[in-house]
Amino acid sequence: MPDTPVVEWIREKHQAIKDELDERGRRRWAAAEARSLGRGGITAVAAATGMSRTTIHRGIKELEEVAVGIAETGPRRIRKPGGGRKSLKDTDPRLAKELNALIEPTTRGDPCSALRWTCKSIRKLAEELSRPGRPVSYRTVGRLLKQAGYSLQGNRKTQEGASHPDRNAQFEHINATVAAFQKRKQPAVSVDCKKKENVGNFRNVGKEWRPKGKPLEVKVHDFQDPELGKVSPYGVYDLTNNEAWVNVGTDHDTAEFAAASIERWWRKMGRHRFPDAKELYITADGGGSNGSKNRLWKVALKKLANRIGLKLTVSHFPPGTSKWNKIEHRLFCHITRNWRGQPLISHEILIKLIGSTTTTKGLRVRAALDKRKYPIGKKVSDKQLKAVNVLANDFHGEWNYVIEPDPLD
Repeated sequence: MPDTPVVEWIREKHQAIKDELDERGRRRWAAAEARSLGRGGITAVAAATGMSRTTIHRGIKELEEVAVGIAETGPRRIRKPGGGRKSLKDTDPRLAKELNALIEPTTRGDPCSALRWTCKSIRKLAEELSRPGRPVSYRTVGRLLKQAGYSLQGNRKTQEGASHPDRNAQFEHINATVAAFQKRKQPAVSVDCKKKENVGNFRNVGKEWRPKGKPLEVKVHDFQDPELGKVSPYGVYDLTNNEAWVNVGTDHDTAEFAAASIERWWRKMGRHRFPDAKELYITADGGGSNGSKNRLWKVALKKLANRIGLKLTVSHFPPGTSKWNKIEHRLFCHITRNWRGQPLISHEILIKLIGSTTTTKGLRVRAALDKRKYPIGKKVSDKQLKAVNVLANDFHGEWNYVIEPDPLD
């Protein structure tokens, strides 16, 4: 139990008298303290003195026997130093080694161990270590693990897998292109679609300050609301002005939806920031609705270029590097932090939570709902793709290319 004023008080008294009492005296003193405290006394005394509850119960029984005159009258049994039952670690030095082998069965243990494919809880470990004549409790296993320097550990995402040999070169190409566009006062944006969000009175991870004992009550199950459904927040982040537009779609996340989101950013924010713009630089992930191999993405960009009259220069991040996309750690993480612990009970609340996202660096976000339909399954023929006239860059043309608008008649 956690320390309380009562536990601290008992601990101080115990420290003061423990060296003056023998084993039986300490046991009976602890029993008397526990009885005087009433309910919860045994737990408090055990926490303060380190004695087991069994020892304190024995002391209480002895006090009761004294009260009726049947207490033991013989010489007091005082253990010699080192007396008492030895721990398993001392009587069986192999125990710690066997436990270590079970913890890492693939490198040090038996590959046929039953625990190789199961959750290695301390109870399962104790069951595996126990044998006739040597029962092992889960408490013993827990104590041995702590003594050996083990603790409960979660998984940590650190391994990215095999990286493309030109990964860093592509990063440098993107950085140099962004700098060139900014120098010419031309817009450069980072785009991506955040994971789909369930709209309704559902649990949202995170905590917020509320009156104690009065958390917001939400639905037990996260079954999709038939009316509100899910939304796809597609973000367009202005790398120069630290501003963003989030187009919250209620239909599918397709290449046409991605292009429409970029167009809404341009009409709502971009053209006012860059009135003299002639071109637009777009950095995007290598997969998804705006992926480098998505044929519909290129067709949708061609239509976008024609509608807004800008030459589009596009760069994709190499495979497996989406976390390096600026929009992830300059926009989406702040949106998630802003709505933590808040059930997204309606489209209106979701839009307000996104739009109210700010940072100390001056981030400004605008958002709007997009209820248009974006059907999936659209096929793009070779003829349609050829008509786009994609101008591939000399350096990894599959990642870097230009799409120009059709000339005006």
